[in-house]
Amino acid sequence: MTAAGLDGLRRRAPNVVLALDSIGGFAALALAVGSRIWRRPPAARDVLRQIDMMGIRSISVAILTSIFSCMVVAVQFTVQMARFGAQDYVALVVSLSEVRELGPVLTALMVGGRVGAGITAELGSMNVTEQIDAMRSMGADPVRALVMPRVLAAVITLPILTAVADAVGIAAAMVMANLESGVPFARFYYATIRAVTPADLLGGLGKAAFFGGVISLIACNHGLSARGGTDGVGRATTRTVVVTSVVTLVADFLFTKVLVVIGV
Repeated sequence: MTAAGLDGLRRRAPNVVLALDSIGGFAALALAVGSRIWRRPPAARDVLRQIDMMGIRSISVAILTSIFSCMVVAVQFTVQMARFGAQDYVALVVSLSEVRELGPVLTALMVGGRVGAGITAELGSMNVTEQIDAMRSMGADPVRALVMPRVLAAVITLPILTAVADAVGIAAAMVMANLESGVPFARFYYATIRAVTPADLLGGLGKAAFFGGVISLIACNHGLSARGGTDGVGRATTRTVVVTSVVTLVADFLFTKVLVVIGV
């Protein structure tokens, strides 16, 4: 396409051009990270710093989200199944829902929104103040120094937060089932152990790792492409939160479909 044609498309359909630019930038950044991560891995201290910022400071959000979502599910299913005398199935439904879907998806939505917005705001501020250009002029690699530590930290942190959220959420559901219908703790616990298999755990944690990588790459791409001063950084941050939420839900469906096809 010629320059004149591209300018015309930008005037007629700016949102389409912005979406295509974002997709292209995401793909290029993902390829850059994938090609360099084995040859020139980032410094361990940078990764650990990002893990602390993403994980330790987000654990309360993940736990609170999991507790109340599992309590709601437990209340709903306890009341409905009590009508048929099937309270024993509450543990099966809640545990599988939490491990396979609620845990990884809600953790990615809540923590991913917080983490993604922070990454975009930080990198966007560096970009509009020309700090990233200064790094390039001094021979430093912004992808290795800024992007790779955040991507690795997100891939490591999201599964850990998801595992913690799963454990706490199932415990909260156990208490709620006992209070609502008198389901004994031991019965709920052993039903959960029988229902949740290693494949269920690995599938949920695999989703969380995938979400972490995608969210961090989207956030880094929007931050590195931010233009227009503080207003541009604000727009990029808002766009990151919206895009990461939508992509997480779409990716969850596709990931779940793949797991079902391969029998996991």
